[in-house]
Amino acid sequence: MALLEMSGIFKSFGPVEVLRGVDLALEAGEVLALVGDNGAGKSTAIKHVAGVYRADAGEIRLEGKKVEFDSPRHARTLGIETVYQDLALADALSVGANIFLGREPTRKFLGIPVVDNAKIRSETEALLKRLSSRIPPKAATVAGLSGGQRQAVAIARALYWKAKVVVLDEPTAALAVMEREHVIELSRRLAAEGVGVIYIGHNLIEILEVADRVAVMYRGQVVHVVKAEETNQQELIKYMTGFTEAEAKAA
Repeated sequence: MALLEMSGIFKSFGPVEVLRGVDLALEAGEVLALVGDNGAGKSTAIKHVAGVYRADAGEIRLEGKKVEFDSPRHARTLGIETVYQDLALADALSVGANIFLGREPTRKFLGIPVVDNAKIRSETEALLKRLSSRIPPKAATVAGLSGGQRQAVAIARALYWKAKVVVLDEPTAALAVMEREHVIELSRRLAAEGVGVIYIGHNLIEILEVADRVAVMYRGQVVHVVKAEETNQQELIKYMTGFTEAEAKAA
């Protein structure tokens, strides 16, 4: 049984049919890369998983149970975390405050519940150590962190809150080479802890490095799914530009 399944997902915006029967399955402990040209439907597909959109038809199953997300918050409560390119971090807050944002631990002071900052600091330090993070442990805010460090904060947040599924949307866009490698390492770390990771990207060299399997989308459909070790850039590009399974069998 797959951890997460999308079956026959259709979505239209007015007369424009954006998703045309998307079928996708994600296993626990794997990195599934989702690739496709601009307009292929990748972002729309993951926004159904994230609770942003509701499908016109089809269903989503999480651990075998049909789910209908009312909102991103609802998806998060069920164990699905989505890390978008803009990261949704609060720049003026510390690393720990961002990890616990909206879910802060409390303690009683004179009978009044107050935020337990000592617990936030200790839990954050332990988490960063567990991730072998390069984030300065005493950074006052996340505003001064590099792009890779900010990605690490978002990924650490998902790991701390025991996400079942983490969607990474273009996590290495505009990052330097060394920072890309660290984000890839963190993505693999998530999978090693049993999390199902959906990794969206355009850099096929990077995709083949990080992914266990690759799903190719073209014009609103998943047209090809293959183990990363059994494919290459040239084959993926063919499917991204309209090559079909029927043509592959006839070749």
